[in-house]
Amino acid sequence: MGQVIVTVADKVYRIACNDGQETHLIRLASELDNKINEMRTAFGEIGDNRLVVMAAITFMDEREEIKNKLNALIADVASLKEDRAAMAQSNSKTENEIALAIASAATRIDEIAKRLGGSGE
Repeated sequence: MGQVIVTVADKVYRIACNDGQETHLIRLASELDNKINEMRTAFGEIGDNRLVVMAAITFMDEREEIKNKLNALIADVASLKEDRAAMAQSNSKTENEIALAIASAATRIDEIAKRLGGSGE
């Protein structure tokens, strides 16, 4: 089990994490600290607890927006897959109709050639 020491809102924390996740956890703590400092600059000293809660709510709001965008993209992809399947089916039907038309035309050409005295071969 790994451990990291991070600083958030001018306080030092020792946090346990899975091995290999140390760098990731340090980066996340740094983002949180940056957000808190950004809010401290914007709102002044309104209390560390309030700043931490505001930063957490801001991140949760951003996460919610990303989830909504992801769900919209997933729906778009599903719709595109359905459209592609419908087009493939339509193309297959069209190709079959073209093949039948060519075969029919070849048969008629062969019949005309026979009637005109040719063997058609």
